Order: sequence, then structure tokens, then C-alpha cells
Amino acid sequence: MMSSEVSPTTINQTQTKQAQPDIEIPTDFQSIQTNAGTKELSEFRTYDDTTSPVRVVEHYRDMRTFQTVEFYKRMEEKYSFENGKFRRMMTIEEALEELENYVDASDPDLDLPNLLHLLQTAEGIRKAGHPDWLQLTGLLHDMGKIMFLWGTSEDGQDGYSPNGKQWALGGDTFVLGCQIPNEAVVFPEFNKCNPDMSDERYNSKFGVYEPNCGIDNLMWAWGHDEYMYRMLVANGTTLPREGLDMIRFHSAYPWHDKGAYRHLMKEEDYEREKWVQLFNRFDLYTKDGENELRGDKMVKELWPYYRGLLDKYGLGGKLKW
Repeated sequence: MMSSEVSPTTINQTQTKQAQPDIEIPTDFQSIQTNAGTKELSEFRTYDDTTSPVRVVEHYRDMRTFQTVEFYKRMEEKYSFENGKFRRMMTIEEALEELENYVDASDPDLDLPNLLHLLQTAEGIRKAGHPDWLQLTGLLHDMGKIMFLWGTSEDGQDGYSPNGKQWALGGDTFVLGCQIPNEAVVFPEFNKCNPDMSDERYNSKFGVYEPNCGIDNLMWAWGHDEYMYRMLVANGTTLPREGLDMIRFHSAYPWHDKGAYRHLMKEEDYEREKWVQLFNRFDLYTKDGENELRGDKMVKELWPYYRGLLDKYGLGGKLKW
């Protein structure tokens, strides 16, 4: 089954494949952690209905209830870039300004404004000496939450408040159209709330998919990841596939963190998973409420550098959103 508007094969052929240096996933997370003073490593991403903030529990209850195949197809149409469609023309900087006060309702760790988290991720990757395309990926990875400009609370896209409904903007994504794996998702008790799990078309191990069909051909719960991936492809970015994979799959924790969906993966997907795992170390372990990178530092030091990267990878000027 092919769920994407643009064939993944076509995307790969049109991307400028760049020579990548060998980058190994760190085994010592302390080597990349910039938020060591906030929590122990084991304290990140802890989810349960007794200690997690109420907003987080409610977010995942709603996400598991309303993220269905039908919803995915409706959002795919609403946010389509086919035949020249788009919602607004903006530069990356203008979009980041819109996102500056967005706070993720699904994050159990810190209530960081989205802009600050993106800068911290990008700068953490830069400090570690990774290539510039990976740094830019860090800056861009959560920008798909810009969907809140056109979304509604009913569609889980109210990003103006951490108390708003955001179940189709952020949160761990899972595959739609097949059985939700209890052992791999947070709050598995909410799986029974999903109406697709009572539909024999969608509630089996394979559901609508063929064995080893590949991660590109799966419908992941709709959110900022899928939207931003499609937006970048529609605007002709030359970011390598590794960067696009990081953006598209970084929230797919049941896959890259818990090992679910092996029966749906192609052989090449195992290597792609390693790149997503590398990125997620920076996404998670650079969140720091004490590391302020906005204001004068952003204007004078950071933006001149990242503007150059945007131009280099085909993302300068006004873009389709």
C-alpha cells in the first residue's frame, strides 16, 4: 500500500544525494547531553497516569482515540501540496516567529517554547561536530507544528496554549491501518479507544499492509513530522534522505526506540533507523530551560550562520507551507 502523495522512489531520485561522512551513534549519551543538570537520563520520557502531567495523559488519550485511517486521509488532503496547493508563503524565519510561543502539550520533560528547543537541538549537533545538513535538520525538525495556524481544536491542532488540543501536532506516532502494539506505545491502555481497533480491516498484525512493504509505505499518525517532510519535498530541498528521514520519523518511538513494526520493514530500513536514532539523542538530551539561545545571541550569532545553511540546501526565501 502506498500512502504518500509523492512516490518515495520519485523522492529519492530527485534528491541530491550527498557524500556523507561516517557518523557513529554515541554509546555514551553524556557525550552529547547538554541538560545534565536538569534530570538523570533515566528520568526522561517517563509516562504514567500518576506522575505525568494531566495534559500529557489527556493528549495521548485523545491521540489514540482520534488518530485513524480516515483522519489521516482527511489531513493528507487538507495539507496537500499536489497541483501547486499550499496555504501560505513564508520564509523559515517568518515561520519560526509564528512558532516562537508554541509549547508542546505532549512533552513530559520541559515546557520549552518550540523555537528555543529547535535552536538547542541544532546547536547541540553543531557543537558535536556533525555536518551542516544535520545541524539544519535539528533546526527544522519540529517546524511542522506550524499546522496550528490552519488547524482547529477539533482536529487536534490548537497550538496556542499547552492546554489546547494538539493530538495531531505532536506526540509519539504509531502506524495506522494495523494493530497498535501494546508493548511499544506509551499508555497502551488507551489503544482500545481507537475505533480502527474494532475494524477487522485494520486490527490485525499486518492490517492493510504487505509484509516488508517498507516504512515509506506506512501511514504514521498524522502530525508535524509527516507534514514537514512533505513540505520540504514540495519545496525541492536538497537535504539528503538521512535528514528527511530524521524529520519524518523522529516521533516514531514505537519503531526506532521500542523495535516495533519489524515485520513491515525492508532491509534498507534498518540502516535508516540508525540515523533517526542518532538524531533523537540530540532531540531529547539537549532540552534545557537554562540554555537561552534567543534574543541578541540568536540575531547576531546564530541567524547569519543558519541563513547560509538554508540557502545551501534550497530553503532560502519564501517557501510554500
